[in-house]
Amino acid sequence: MHEYSLMTALMERVEEEASARQALAVHRVTVRIGELSGVEPELLASAFEIVRAGTICAKADLHIDRVAARWVCTACRRALDPAAGGPRCQACGAPAALAAGDEILLGQIELEVP
Repeated sequence: MHEYSLMTALMERVEEEASARQALAVHRVTVRIGELSGVEPELLASAFEIVRAGTICAKADLHIDRVAARWVCTACRRALDPAAGGPRCQACGAPAALAAGDEILLGQIELEVP
């Protein structure tokens, strides 16, 4: 279950940020997960419940923003619908590139600071 190791690394990052700002508590952690990232949001949320115990995030909420896959033409930068024309631009024939949907990002940390 790589979601557990991802959440462990994420929690380390959150704790570093909280410590750097002398936070008293973390109230909310927001993560952006792309649909093509290979991460199951439900498993990530379960891992959060386990990893946050005994940390500054013990009472924090986890918010997961799901990011849809988005493709663009590498030549003309048009947004593409891969279902309509495959991995090529319907207008110019250039190959498509993934513009969003494969990310795993720490989006926001809501802290209580003195």
